[in-house]
Amino acid sequence: MKFTWLKWSALPVVVLMMGGVALAQDQSGSQSSGQPQSSPAPAAQPTTAQKPDPSIAQRKENQQDRIANGVKSGQLTAGETAKLETKEAAINGETKADRAANGGKLSAAEKAKINGQQNNLSKQIYKDKHNANTAHYGNNKVGQRRENQQDRIAQGIKSGKLTAGETAKLENQQKGVNQQVAADRKANGGTLTASEKKQINKEQNQASKNIHHKKHNGATQGSAKKP
Repeated sequence: MKFTWLKWSALPVVVLMMGGVALAQDQSGSQSSGQPQSSPAPAAQPTTAQKPDPSIAQRKENQQDRIANGVKSGQLTAGETAKLETKEAAINGETKADRAANGGKLSAAEKAKINGQQNNLSKQIYKDKHNANTAHYGNNKVGQRRENQQDRIAQGIKSGKLTAGETAKLENQQKGVNQQVAADRKANGGTLTASEKKQINKEQNQASKNIHHKKHNGATQGSAKKP
């Protein structure tokens, strides 16, 4: 009888001891099973100064590619291209100034403004490429020379060797030559005299030198994207 009493009185102690062991195992298992403890601090993300927003630079490149394609295909005249590139140069200048004033960054408001300006320019590119004006000059030598100059300018835009500002100046020069050719032809029943052809070729020689100089002066669209 005494043995039975001791047996049953010891049972609660055994149960408590087993419960303690189970609790310890459960806590140990929880820690080793990967349940969240204290979350590690997230890795530092690169700042805007370290990695500029690519959307601004990418937009500029896309616009230049569209303009280059329009020049190459003849959908954009020299005058239209000059105006488009003048607008693009202004946007690029504003972007550079904003970044310089803010330690290399653009604020959300500045980004929104630049994107709005690029939206307007995008619409103008589409409009100019789909109007009735074209830049095909025929098969005569004067016309072929003008087309060759446009092809060289288009290649410079596409490769990034010509900035928007440089392209605007080159296209304004071509616009002047084109206007002179048109005026001379109109005054002579659609033809050009030998002296007029000589003068036009002289002007195209100068334009050709300018194209070469601006494509090899170290200023590129790529460098314009970095600010």
